[in-house]
Amino acid sequence: MTSSMALQGASSSLSSTSSSIHSWTHDVFLSFRGEDVCQKFISHLYHALHHRGINTGIDKNLERGEEISPELFKAIERSMISIIVLSKNYLESRWCLDELLKIIECKENVKQIVLPLFYDVSSSEVRHQKGNFGEAFAKLGCKIKDEENVTKWKAALQKVANFFGFTLGDRVQTKSKPL
Repeated sequence: MTSSMALQGASSSLSSTSSSIHSWTHDVFLSFRGEDVCQKFISHLYHALHHRGINTGIDKNLERGEEISPELFKAIERSMISIIVLSKNYLESRWCLDELLKIIECKENVKQIVLPLFYDVSSSEVRHQKGNFGEAFAKLGCKIKDEENVTKWKAALQKVANFFGFTLGDRVQTKSKPL
């Protein structure tokens, strides 16, 4: 089964069971960081989802230094599925990590489906903050100097790395373990 077919199936089954409980405005929300990922992968994924009639929320409008808008958090909350594209550049942005916290909260509170895509990083690197991913996380921690948020982000990264997901790019390997 392809990932788009899985998304369509998950989207239709979730909407039939949850639409009376929660008001969905998007089928899918895409969380990612980095121009390289956007141009090489996200633009193709977004187009493929849109072409199949899957209403997809995506944030392309944040400028450096801006806070995440309440509208973006609402878009995350009102999405049935969140796809998190974890790449080596993901940790360059505390926005992405704050989005991740919101997505984990939505998974726990409104049973949102979360699908991580590991793009040129392994689930193990994310889970344990090892390799280049770990170096980037350590650099972010030194730059931010906010131990409380760093601890929350670390726990969220460990959680998402344990969700069923796919590894893409040069480090293609077997699927990460399911919940």
